[in-house]
Amino acid sequence: MEAVPQGANPLADIIRAEIGDSGLMPFARFMALALYHPEFGYYEKDSGKVGRRGDFITSVSVGAVFGQLLAFRFAQWLAAIDGPFRIVEAGAHDGTLAGDILHWLAANDEPLFDRLTYTLIEPSAKRRDWQAKRLAKFAEKVEWRGTIADIPEIRGVIFGNELLDAFPVHRIGWDAAKHDWFEWAVGWCDGAFRWEPLDDVGAAWRTLLPVWPSELLDVLPDQYTTELSLKANAWWRAAADKLAVGKLVALDYGHGLDDWPAANQPDGTVRGYRDQKLVDDVLADPGEQDLTAHANFGLLKQAGEAANLRTEQFTSQERFLNGTFAEMLQLAPALGQAIDVRQLQTLTHPAQMGRPFRVLVQAR
Repeated sequence: MEAVPQGANPLADIIRAEIGDSGLMPFARFMALALYHPEFGYYEKDSGKVGRRGDFITSVSVGAVFGQLLAFRFAQWLAAIDGPFRIVEAGAHDGTLAGDILHWLAANDEPLFDRLTYTLIEPSAKRRDWQAKRLAKFAEKVEWRGTIADIPEIRGVIFGNELLDAFPVHRIGWDAAKHDWFEWAVGWCDGAFRWEPLDDVGAAWRTLLPVWPSELLDVLPDQYTTELSLKANAWWRAAADKLAVGKLVALDYGHGLDDWPAANQPDGTVRGYRDQKLVDDVLADPGEQDLTAHANFGLLKQAGEAANLRTEQFTSQERFLNGTFAEMLQLAPALGQAIDVRQLQTLTHPAQMGRPFRVLVQAR
C-alpha cells in the first residue's frame, strides 16, 4: 500500500487529524465522512458517478422502465387511500427516478397525479440543487425535507432504492478465543489507513446483535467479519413511525431473513467501487470511491414490525418487477406493451440485478 502524501487527498487529511497520532476511528465514522463530508464526500461531488460511464450501475441507470413499473405499482397502492397522499423518496441522488415516476403518473393516471405530493428526503443542499434542476417540470408537485422527522405524518408510500446499502456500518469481527465480538476500527500507520481491532464492550451496535445459537457461534472462524448499521435501522424505524397509512418499501441488495451470518462472506460485505470495478482497499482514497455494504433485511423487518407495521412481501427484484409487469399487461395491456423488455430483462436477470436485489414491503 502506497503512502498518501500530505495534502494529496484533503479528506484523508481531515480523517487523519480526527484519528490523531495513536487513536482509532470506528469504520462507521470513516464511511460517513468518505461518503457524506459536506465538501469532499463521494456523494457530494458531481452527479455523474452513476451509470455505464460512472463508477457503478443502478436499476435507475438501466433506463426508465424501473421507474415506470414502480409508478404502476405505487398507483395500485395509492388508489386505496382517500384524499391527498405522498410518495416519499429518500436517497434520490440526482432525481432521475423521481422524474421517471412522476412522468409516468402524469401521463397515465391524471386523477391520482392531481392528489399527489412527491417529497424528497434530502439533507444535502448540493443534491437538492441537482434534483430541482432534473424535476423542474414538476416543480408544483415536488417538495424537499431534510429528514423524515420533518413530516408530521405520511399517508402514501415511503421508499428508498439502493438507499440502505449507503448507510454507514459498524464492521464487527468474531474473537473465537474470547467467544465475543469486537469492532474493526480504522487507524493510521506508516502513511496509510489500517484496520485495527477495537474491544468496546458497551458499544451501541451490540444492541442489534441477534441471539445466535451457540452451535453457530462455536463454528464461526476467528475474525469472521460482518456488519451492523445503527443508522439504517434507525431510519427504517423512524419511517415506520411516520407512516399513518400506506407502504414502506426498500429495494436493495443485502442479507435475507435467514441467510445471515453468511458462510460465503467471511470478510463481510463492505465494498468499494470505482470505474465499474471493485476496489481492493476500501480505506484508500476516502471520498474518491463508492463504499457500500449489504442491507440487513432481517433487522429491518424486525424494526418495522416493532412499530406495528405488517410485513406484506419480501422477495427478489426479479419476482417483484416481473409480477408488476404481468399485472400491468393484464390490467392495462397498452401500457404493458410499451415497456422496454430489454431493460426489464436486465433488471430481472438472475445473474445481474434480479436475484441479488431484494424488495421488502411493509404496510399500515
